[in-house]
Amino acid sequence: MKLGIVGLPNVGKSTLFNAITNAGAESANYPFCTIDPNVGMVSVPDERLDKLTEMYHPPKTIPAVVEFVDIAGLVRGASKGEGLGNKFLSHIREVDAIVHVVRCFENENIVHVEGSIDPERDIETINLELILSDMELLERRIERSKKLAKGDKKYNEEIEVFERLHAHLEQGKTARTFPEFEEYQELISTVDLLSSKPVIYAANVDENGFTGDEAENRRLEAVRRIAEAEGSMVLPICAQMEQDIATLEDDEKELFLSELGLEESGLDRLIRVCYDLLGLMSFLTAGPKEVRAWTIKKGTRAPQAAGKIHTDFERGFIRAEVISYDDLMACGSMVAAKEKGLVRLEGKDYVMRDGDIVVFRFNV
Repeated sequence: MKLGIVGLPNVGKSTLFNAITNAGAESANYPFCTIDPNVGMVSVPDERLDKLTEMYHPPKTIPAVVEFVDIAGLVRGASKGEGLGNKFLSHIREVDAIVHVVRCFENENIVHVEGSIDPERDIETINLELILSDMELLERRIERSKKLAKGDKKYNEEIEVFERLHAHLEQGKTARTFPEFEEYQELISTVDLLSSKPVIYAANVDENGFTGDEAENRRLEAVRRIAEAEGSMVLPICAQMEQDIATLEDDEKELFLSELGLEESGLDRLIRVCYDLLGLMSFLTAGPKEVRAWTIKKGTRAPQAAGKIHTDFERGFIRAEVISYDDLMACGSMVAAKEKGLVRLEGKDYVMRDGDIVVFRFNV
């Protein structure tokens, strides 16, 4: 899973990136501090791996990972190349989903590129640049399809769909809010539109933001309204506080979070929201050699899940030996679980479930 952190300059993108990856990306109070995207790999928190490690004592425990990409701040005119915009937009094209950082806090020491704090305006600015870039891409695709339609009428429906989508974009609306998006998602995905990507709005509040002042609460509500209207998600987060938390030891971190009345860090919440947004889940493999989590899409069948481990597993798939994590924990061991008949043999049509512990049988 590859997530792109985007937003206007000086809204807290690099601070958030530093916090969630502890990667030390440069963060400074001036636009375009980030030019080439910083990339950080983050382990997905999963308590089930800890329990399985206690059970098997393997030399290796490997969590699922998320790749975060800190993309430079976009500005008005990015779609026309302003502020190295074309380069930055190409980086967004490579990610699975967008974490759009929106500044909701006041701080006279941190310059805002537009001169004031206005989440609605800032979201509109970024979305408009993505939409303008998409319109240009769509126009080229429509032109190509019209040429191909002269020799093959099957392209006529494609042209009609793309022209309706183009008209939708012309109204300043994102591709993901196109009324026919789900119906024609497979076709639309062939154009790789920026505004079709799923979005999480990371509403960057100050340290008092979760119980903050009236103005900050109004800004947060504005972000929520926009997200609700387009079917996106919102995560209130204090990037600066998360950066401070990232420097703490585990026991200090737990104490700090409990004092704030929070059950988990912003990183944990962000990954969970990202999983929900992209329809992801994890299955597990466990034994004396290795305990590991694997990320798959919800609805994935057993052979395709096996292919995540190795293509030979999918190609020569015979069956999957499956037990749920909860059943294994209740039994205390795989031997006890087998004695109780809780280890199931599943075939090619089995749809994987979150927390399945699996041994794949294959023959190539």
